[in-house]
Amino acid sequence: MSTQTDTLWQRLARLTPARIGLGRAGAGLPTREVLKFGLAHAQARDAVHTPMDAAAIAGAIEALGLPTVTVTSGAEDRATYLRRPDYGRRLSPESLKALSDSAADSAAEPVDLAIVVADGLSARAVHEGAAALLAAFKPHAEAAGWRLAPVTIATQARVALGDAAGAALRARAVVVVIGERPGLSSPDSLGLYVTFDPKPGRSDAERNCISNVRPAGLSFELAAFKLNWLLTQAFSRGLTGVNLKDESDRLLEAAAPDPAIGGF
Repeated sequence: MSTQTDTLWQRLARLTPARIGLGRAGAGLPTREVLKFGLAHAQARDAVHTPMDAAAIAGAIEALGLPTVTVTSGAEDRATYLRRPDYGRRLSPESLKALSDSAADSAAEPVDLAIVVADGLSARAVHEGAAALLAAFKPHAEAAGWRLAPVTIATQARVALGDAAGAALRARAVVVVIGERPGLSSPDSLGLYVTFDPKPGRSDAERNCISNVRPAGLSFELAAFKLNWLLTQAFSRGLTGVNLKDESDRLLEAAAPDPAIGGF
């Protein structure tokens, strides 16, 4: 490639973490790029297989003034979780009973919101981002006056586990904060799944998702802003999913840049 072409690719590469303009070494890639790819692949595998430190996550969330409860899914270990996704979508019998008993003991009225923090396919994402996301979201929840259930820390969990947890806690809505399937440039990405009137059997079409929540993607502040908007609309309209479109960007476009929501 000419020097001018090299410069163009270099300029484009600075705008994206995607692997573009990697160069050549004969008919193959330069050694440095092969090594970078191998590292990214190893980080993605580690994100999937590294166990979540539920105690550390609970401690970080409780430091925000939010009580927690720890549960497990029907998958007894990581290998089973990866082979049997259906096991990760349901609570273990002991955990289901613990949540139901907690809801029965806490208050006569149902809570507005249950938050489930789940390892999913990237414990790293939860370790690095869950507490920061909740710290950004807490002021929104307090301003709205929503009653929160204790934050549920769930191991070996899939998104749909939130339906059972939300129903057991008698919550009007549930938010599942979960480690997303890692890409080769994003092993630390969180997904936020919002479901109104949670109960077992809900489909993905009945949820809203905010994805790529991480320092190099959607900021925690902006994700919290969008989450607040979706929940406000969910409670107002009585639904989530394909019939609720995220139009929070319209508020951002109409407002002056605000550092509190990531500079948008």
